Amino acid sequence: MDRYDLVILGGGLAGMCAAVEAGEQGANVLLLEKQDELGGSTVLSSGYMAFAGTDMQEQTGIMDSTESLVADMVEVGGGVNDQTLVAAYGKHQLETYQWLVDHGVEFRALEAVSGHSVPRGHIIDPHQAIQSLHRRVKQLPNVTICFNAPARRLLKNAEGRIDTVVYEVDGKEKKALAARGVLIASGGFAKSEELLNHFAPQLKGALRIGGAGNHGDGIRMAWEHGAWVQDLPYLNGTYGFHPTAAGPVKSQGLAFYKGAIMVNQQGKRFVNESISYKLLGKAAFEQPEQISYQVWDQTVMDKSVFDDPLYDFELLKRRRLLYKADTLEELADCIDVPLEVLEDTISRYNQGVLNGEDSDFGRTSLTHNYGKPTPIEKAPFYAFESTVAMLATYAGVSVNAAAKVVNPFGEHIPGLYAAGEVTGGFHGAGYMTGSSLGKAAVFGRIAVREALSEKAVV
Repeated sequence: MDRYDLVILGGGLAGMCAAVEAGEQGANVLLLEKQDELGGSTVLSSGYMAFAGTDMQEQTGIMDSTESLVADMVEVGGGVNDQTLVAAYGKHQLETYQWLVDHGVEFRALEAVSGHSVPRGHIIDPHQAIQSLHRRVKQLPNVTICFNAPARRLLKNAEGRIDTVVYEVDGKEKKALAARGVLIASGGFAKSEELLNHFAPQLKGALRIGGAGNHGDGIRMAWEHGAWVQDLPYLNGTYGFHPTAAGPVKSQGLAFYKGAIMVNQQGKRFVNESISYKLLGKAAFEQPEQISYQVWDQTVMDKSVFDDPLYDFELLKRRRLLYKADTLEELADCIDVPLEVLEDTISRYNQGVLNGEDSDFGRTSLTHNYGKPTPIEKAPFYAFESTVAMLATYAGVSVNAAAKVVNPFGEHIPGLYAAGEVTGGFHGAGYMTGSSLGKAAVFGRIAVREALSEKAVV
């Protein structure tokens, strides 16, 4: 049996940050990747990371702070997220941003995104980020990556410490001894119908577009050894995908955060469009036939952001996924909603914008506490049919602020760590854009520092 200091399960952002951190500290590391390439759910993401107080913000005149970031996280999470995890994120977020920059990860733009009080969405190309970290790993002879190597079980030693990973390579079972710890960074369970039907039956019918390897393997392995789980009651799909997004092109647009409204098949608004898109997904999924439309005008269309994964509305138009009409009458006909209802809906909304009070749903901003809504009145008008997708699960094993997996009594399960989408407790009842990739990087590195400080298994 081969012996390592640390065995990492999964090669997404959490696993790769951990591999680089551990390798640079001189640890002997084995990273097991279930698929034939790195990236996992990370490379399917929109590429936003949530950081505050960065040089990018300063260069654009944005005043921000860790305190504001943490406050937004707690508010978006409905106050039920684990405050110790949020505080740990706040403590390490800025150094993590700089660490990523120092390791070649390119941050190319800054946008206002869901859940933030100021523009705080730092955009990366997820593929470029993973490739940069992989290049660094290749320079570290003490780090080994094994592809097509799914982990199957975790084993405890005589003292009750998890120190062995059972995995497969070429159909053969192998074992690896982890002298200082095992880090589960295997992602969620967006591709497990069994687990989704068990924990989120209300999402039956949502598009399934998560990472191909995300079947909940890591959660099951941790469960076997007594891991507690968190945030499962808050499972919701992600809103804003076109119904064709389950195919090769995962088209998504969040025009409501630039000023669009959302209407159902009856032509009526049904939600405050500025809230977290996970909560918007819940509301949209409750509409007749689970169909809804984002509706906007040229004022919002002019806010399209080239090559942005969420805000490139012109790209959606080029892909012929938008309805475009010179009048609301034509638009209503395109999307088959009652004209008089749509006109009344938009009239009421516009009046609320002018009065500074949305009497129907209380919308006062574009997203969270940022931006001012504008009337929908400038032709041409646009509509984007949108649905809910299960992209990431954001719920799973419970960890403490040191990324140690804990049991129902809050006690650390010796030798076991977790980071990234496989964990629960951090997001709570909502979801802040950029916090998933952010927590993957932050807690992947925290886990390594904690594991390497432990006494090695003899």
